Amino acid sequence: VQLQASGGGLVEAGGSLRLSCGVSGRTNGGGNMAWFRQAPGEERVFVAGFRWNGGYTYYTDSVKGRFTISRDNAKTTLYLQMNSLKPEDTAVYYCAAAPRGILSMLRTASAYDYWGQGTQVTVSS
Repeated sequence: VQLQASGGGLVEAGGSLRLSCGVSGRTNGGGNMAWFRQAPGEERVFVAGFRWNGGYTYYTDSVKGRFTISRDNAKTTLYLQMNSLKPEDTAVYYCAAAPRGILSMLRTASAYDYWGQGTQVTVSS
């Protein structure tokens, strides 16, 4: 499985960005897909995720109501729409895939087998 993230950039507080993650290879159509982020000097943390076959979406509390995770019907692209951005959202954002992942491990970075290269999001105040 290969993941290719894009869409990061510099934006003012209150602005929006849309991250994309191209997905190729054998995902088996299942498991978990998610976005994580890592700020300088901090650990990589869960942002949003869902089961690749569909179903409920999950978010960390700090982004609920502002970020939306989705995918296209062909299951080739994962998205993260980010609205009302805040300076504290500044980080490198990573997409991740766990083709055999279980729901209880959705928020756990170490449970993911494949990672995109990361895309920088910087929000100025």
